[in-house]
Amino acid sequence: MTDISNAQLLERLQAAADTVSSKVAGLRDEDVLAATELPGWTRGHVLAHLAHVSNAVARQVEYTLRGERIDFYDGGPSGRTQAIEMAAGQGAREHQEALAAGMTKVLGALEGLEVEQWQLPISYRNGVVRDGALAYWRELLIHLTDLQVGRGPETWSKEFCLYLLEFLTPRVPENTHLKLLPLGLSPMTIGTGENAVSVSGMLTDIVAWLAGRTPTMGSLRAEAAADSVELPKLLGWPAPAPGK
Repeated sequence: MTDISNAQLLERLQAAADTVSSKVAGLRDEDVLAATELPGWTRGHVLAHLAHVSNAVARQVEYTLRGERIDFYDGGPSGRTQAIEMAAGQGAREHQEALAAGMTKVLGALEGLEVEQWQLPISYRNGVVRDGALAYWRELLIHLTDLQVGRGPETWSKEFCLYLLEFLTPRVPENTHLKLLPLGLSPMTIGTGENAVSVSGMLTDIVAWLAGRTPTMGSLRAEAAADSVELPKLLGWPAPAPGK
């Protein structure tokens, strides 16, 4: 799935940013204070995070064009947390303006790239600019669902779901492989462990579960050796490869 062209990826990013902008535009100050399903996070935390991610991806591009690398976030993980906490309590207008500025900045940086510049190295996961752009696609669409503004996982495209399956495969427990049976689509297998578990349901629900989000189109069914079982407990969010 990740063989989509850079131009196509830019189109997906612009569409995602436009959707985020339109949905966030209707939020009021009291809406920003509402809790989300993310532990300890309000909508304000999600909005602050999206704004900081936008700026972080933009500066990855800016610095690599200078022949330099820079940490994804100022101050690393602790700096990320502090920045989100400091901005989370802002009013709706402040969040809207910060996010709009960040999205404009990162999209402008990516749109100005030559073909070969998409492969310039960045510090994010020790990858390249394209990896940063794909990460931004994930962040926009997944966190848009966390905002609970009418764009849940059921709105994720098949293309995006297949990309997320690839990215989220490391969450499958080491001793397990999952046979995914999305309704209306061909079976897929992820993971390499000996224990086989089948998971059936809508593709968007399967991917939402793998992403740690609540399925919205129905219930998932898991089976092992023809018996119904609980959905496997997933590993943590995919980490960079060893040494990265």
